[in-house]
Amino acid sequence: MSNDDGDTGLIPGLDVLPDGPGGTTVPPGTSVAPEKSPRRGDGPQRKGGVKSTAKGGVRKTSRKGARVPAEHLPVARVAVDMSLPHLDRPFDYLVPSELDAKAVPGCRVRVRFAGQLVDGLLLDRVQESDHEGRLSFLERVTSPEAVLAPEIAALAREVADRYAGTLADVLRLAIPPRHAKVEGEPPREPATAPEPPDGPGPWARYPAGPSFLAALAAGRAPRAVWTALPGPERVQAVARAVRTALAAGRGALVVLADGRDVARVDGALAEELGDGRHVALTADLGPTERYRRWLAVRRGAVRAVVGTRAAMFAPVHDLGLVVLWDDGDDVHAEPHAPYPHPREVLALRAHRSQAGALIGGYTRTTEATVLVETGWAHALTADRATVRAAMPRVRPVGDDFDMARDEAARAARLPHIAFDTARRALEHGPVLVQVPRRGYLPALACQRCRTMAHCSACQGPLALTSAHAAPYCRWCGRIAGDWHCPECGFFQLRAVVVGARRTAEELGRAFPGAVVRTSGREAVLDAVGPGKALVVSTPGAEPVAEDGYAAALLLDGWALLGRADLRAAEESLRRWMNAAALVRPGGAVVVSADGSLPAVQALIRWDPVTFAERELGERREAGFPPAFRMASLTATPAAIRELLVDARLPTSAEVLGPVPVSEQPQPGQQPRERALVRVPRGDGLPLARELQAGQGVRSARRTTEYVRVQMDPLELI
Repeated sequence: MSNDDGDTGLIPGLDVLPDGPGGTTVPPGTSVAPEKSPRRGDGPQRKGGVKSTAKGGVRKTSRKGARVPAEHLPVARVAVDMSLPHLDRPFDYLVPSELDAKAVPGCRVRVRFAGQLVDGLLLDRVQESDHEGRLSFLERVTSPEAVLAPEIAALAREVADRYAGTLADVLRLAIPPRHAKVEGEPPREPATAPEPPDGPGPWARYPAGPSFLAALAAGRAPRAVWTALPGPERVQAVARAVRTALAAGRGALVVLADGRDVARVDGALAEELGDGRHVALTADLGPTERYRRWLAVRRGAVRAVVGTRAAMFAPVHDLGLVVLWDDGDDVHAEPHAPYPHPREVLALRAHRSQAGALIGGYTRTTEATVLVETGWAHALTADRATVRAAMPRVRPVGDDFDMARDEAARAARLPHIAFDTARRALEHGPVLVQVPRRGYLPALACQRCRTMAHCSACQGPLALTSAHAAPYCRWCGRIAGDWHCPECGFFQLRAVVVGARRTAEELGRAFPGAVVRTSGREAVLDAVGPGKALVVSTPGAEPVAEDGYAAALLLDGWALLGRADLRAAEESLRRWMNAAALVRPGGAVVVSADGSLPAVQALIRWDPVTFAERELGERREAGFPPAFRMASLTATPAAIRELLVDARLPTSAEVLGPVPVSEQPQPGQQPRERALVRVPRGDGLPLARELQAGQGVRSARRTTEYVRVQMDPLELI
């Protein structure tokens, strides 16, 4: 853990500058519009309006019936809900006297902008404006509820700058839609702080665990990258850390990948904290209930939040701890512009609020390794003796499934070792079978020459939904019952990849006495009992066994390791360890992959830290993230070239590509390409700034071709 009391310098590994001249954070109300730009409050003026004087003061007019500005702090600085990059700044409006009491910083307003009524958020109120033209009045205050906290406003500006986006886009992610009925409900009574915990609990198994809790209890800001031991105790460990922060008088925020994890931590927090001291924020709550809980957090009635990705912006009062579990899960990747990642957002919040940070998982990402390497956080791991006692026994098998099979295993698509392991383990409890692909047979090929089978209409891949179905195209849905191989003319197909449903079918024949259950996209199981059962699951959908699984079979490792992706090995290890962590201590895990590969060796030794450090070193040599920073530009070739000209890239920038992103564009669409801009990590923030400025130049020219800019994309290949 590291302790940064009073630190105002750079965050190592995050390229963040502190507030102040030359920094990236612009506090609400301090932005200044450039010359020759659209006027603040531009639009039709009311009769009897007001003007700002040369010194920025406000001069009232004397026309009869005219709206009069407020006596105190008459100028409101408003973040208008407009995503155009060249308008990404606050605009000044006058507060009419009749709205003086309602127009509080953080409230929602309606303003006239370019002749239209648009929504906005009031950032601040000041006495004078630096605009030398006429100022429009606020049209109305939509709600006097101060939904935008100053900390979140500053954070949103910083996130927008870091990801080459706009403030309006970030605020849409940070603030949920309004529900007037909920705002009219009586506010909740503030929850009292819980009693300090009576001991470290699960943290006692980690040498540095008690000291991490002691730093939280003292109100300091310890920061750790936590490599959790296998087993279910990580839920109780998170709850104990949250209780420690709340008992010290500060708030806590926990971000998890999916609703099932949120439900588990929610239950652990209810047991640890008692009723009413925390809320869970997930999309499946519905907009009304979610806004009700979010508003309780904003009003300070609740100071502990657990939720999925969107909860990273939850306005927790006096934030003292941020927790992110499994930061390598691609579910954390925000699909909406400017595509912020919770790991970076929570790290920024921890730095700004001088809060503790806990980034945990069964594995460790290369991004988290950078945080440890630069000293921003310290490693929080168990000693090897404790790891060996908690881990399962892992055994690899080769990719050749045609050898060492017995008669029963032949029908089950299992090597002899895996079949024998499952048969013995079923006598003691359920067995988990992880299959990388969902569906039945998602990929087919010619049985004679092994040529991949594609649709004759759109060239999409052919697949089967059942043993008796005809092949169909996964892209256009066309039935390909008359398919013939274009290379050799043969008409019979073979499976290239076997999905979860086909695997369950095979296991049902191989183990007639066992119940076979599936968990995947169509139906995700939350938990299974201790009985004799085979649970076939896709990665990320594994249910928790009541007493842990007796064994786990990790099939088709080649499908994970063989992906054309920079993160293929890291992601394979993450999926395997997340599944193997559900197995009882000393239980058996069989992985179908070459045992000499680094990712498989890391699984066998249960040593994700060494693997992550090695992976980071290799990426540094090759010039890949996170050792370097990259921006992905996706658009038509002309739009990409135009942006690269308008954006004054750092001298260290290297442009890779562009290359086509689709061989066959849709009818009427221009072909799209993708270019990567690579810079050393220290130049990441200047790169984002220049791309942001280039987008503004193109937007001011009213260019219609949109360029999708994404900083540090998860997928590079």
